[in-house]
Amino acid sequence: MSVLKVISTLLLAASFLSSTLAISDTYIIHMDSSAMPKAFSSHHSWYLSTLSSVSESDTSTSKHLYTYTSAINGFSATLTLSELEALKNSFGYISFTPDVPLKAHTTHTSQFLGLCSASDAWTASNEGEDVIIGILDSGIWPESESFSDEGMTTVPPRWKGKCESGTEFNSSLCNKKLVGARFYNKGLLANYPKIKIPMNSTRDTDGHGTHTSSIAAGNHVKGASYFGYALGTARGMAPRAHVAMYKVFWRYGIYASDVIAAMDQAIDDGVDILSISLGFSVEERLLEDDPIAVASFAAMEKGVLVVASAGNDGPVSWSIFNGAPWLLTVGAGSIDREFYGILTLGNGVQIKFQTLYPGNYSQNPTPQELYTRSSFPAAFVGLNDGKTLIDYIQQNSKPRGRLQFQKTTIDILAPGCVVLASWSPVSEVTYIRSHPLFSNFNFDSGTSMATPHVAGVAALVKRAHPDWSPAAIRSAIMTTANLSDNTLSPIKDVSEHDLPATPLDIGAGHINPTKALDPGLVYDATPEDYVKLLCAMNYTSTQIRVFTKSNYNCTSRSLDLNYPSFIAFFYDEHSTSNEKVVQEFLRTVTNVGKGGMAYTAKLTGMDGIKVRVEPQKLIFKQRYEKQSYKLSLEGPRLLKTDVILGYLSWVDDDGKYIVRIPIVATSITPNP
Repeated sequence: MSVLKVISTLLLAASFLSSTLAISDTYIIHMDSSAMPKAFSSHHSWYLSTLSSVSESDTSTSKHLYTYTSAINGFSATLTLSELEALKNSFGYISFTPDVPLKAHTTHTSQFLGLCSASDAWTASNEGEDVIIGILDSGIWPESESFSDEGMTTVPPRWKGKCESGTEFNSSLCNKKLVGARFYNKGLLANYPKIKIPMNSTRDTDGHGTHTSSIAAGNHVKGASYFGYALGTARGMAPRAHVAMYKVFWRYGIYASDVIAAMDQAIDDGVDILSISLGFSVEERLLEDDPIAVASFAAMEKGVLVVASAGNDGPVSWSIFNGAPWLLTVGAGSIDREFYGILTLGNGVQIKFQTLYPGNYSQNPTPQELYTRSSFPAAFVGLNDGKTLIDYIQQNSKPRGRLQFQKTTIDILAPGCVVLASWSPVSEVTYIRSHPLFSNFNFDSGTSMATPHVAGVAALVKRAHPDWSPAAIRSAIMTTANLSDNTLSPIKDVSEHDLPATPLDIGAGHINPTKALDPGLVYDATPEDYVKLLCAMNYTSTQIRVFTKSNYNCTSRSLDLNYPSFIAFFYDEHSTSNEKVVQEFLRTVTNVGKGGMAYTAKLTGMDGIKVRVEPQKLIFKQRYEKQSYKLSLEGPRLLKTDVILGYLSWVDDDGKYIVRIPIVATSITPNP
């Protein structure tokens, strides 16, 4: 190769490297707040100075997006690779994560869950009065009747939040129900600087945020329906709780830097519960790369329970989002009713079919319209009804039929699918022959809908027990959950042909608000317990500092978190013998009932696994007394089946309380 070619190649490589280093991306920077020099009056000014010291231009201020003080210690900024490398040498620097996109997981349900005007849960908690639920979503439609403050108490004096003005939204739209409204899109705009946001405010033009907010804490609205379907009174799980909306969902995407900023502010504002219907797919990454996991750890330390959606990517067991152990992770089911229409044939025979067609009825359709599924209005029927329909058409020279819609009936299901709640009136809910239709209420499905149900119930528990920790509230909800549906049959897994669902499908079971307010025993946990878990998972001191915000010496490690479930892995694939192995778990329960209580352990059988509990009886002389027990599982080094299931229930002598947690023995490896 000639000297000239070598020089040209080197110059081209240098030019490529230079252009690569000059490309800017957005990063979240974790800093050690205790390292701030005394010369600075605030962390914000320190971070701006740090940015200025590494900036390759005179626009260091414009590079800064957010300063974080509660969810994490640090800031987010737009940096080139060379600036990022220089920042790593700055005093107080801990680590960075790239700003990444996140994924949205997108009335009658209160009655389905046993909540009504005479409900013990609503009576004992006064419908969630004085509790503040923060919601991260697509915004809110403040004029919706669900956010009327009729019957609401005054805003708690501890509340530090506010309503920010923006496009078609001013602070006067807030009231005693909607107590906070903020919006975050600096991260989105940094990643997509050319986009224009027409509704730059907390106002919801999508509908998702209005929907989830009204599920969690919507006020009572009479006459709510979706074009006549599910007509009745709509209300949230905690109708007297206050709502604070933090808008992070935008038509163009959701970014981690914005989500952390919203959670940071929500913690500082003073929310009691955070409901988040979005997630970050960690895959092979560690928890410190998950913005929701990191920020929710800080929330947990401040006594805020974070309720997050598990995502809709199932059914495989490793497909959940938001799996950090300090979160309350929620899956979706379906409610106990279906919406249907009736096709009345000319001979008087009626065929029922599921539909949400918003019209009332169609004119007599032709045989071709009955036969095909080309457009609405139409009836989509199964094989048996289809045969009846075809026989009628074939046996009549002029077959006719009449379609009727807007019918509702009761069946067997649970909340998360086809949930009716408030909606943004500027977001179309459906189309009829290409014409958009709008409604103040809409049906929607997914873990996005299930999450605010649980957040609302958590608000009821918080109101009844304001001194309980997030772990105690989570325990109360989990240990009192139902394993049966409304017909007292096992909850079914539709992805497995309606076979009985397992704890890998439904967790502890289906939420029961009334029992959750009085669980008998709770499994509590402290922030230090979670740090011991991180230590046992071999997290480095730098990784742990992302969560703790300070140095932590892993002198104490434990994989045995005081969590209301057990999972044991029997997956020694190299084992060739029938040798048995014993796995032991320690748990501590706190008596939150009255004194003088005694509980006895009840175990369901686990084929091929020997289960033992010691002691088999727990006696509590006083309220808030703690007792510990050990559970051991003896089984083969490698299970022959994927999963073996069981339950441990502590039952009090009077039969009032059944405190149940699932036991899972599996040969499925944690990292598939």
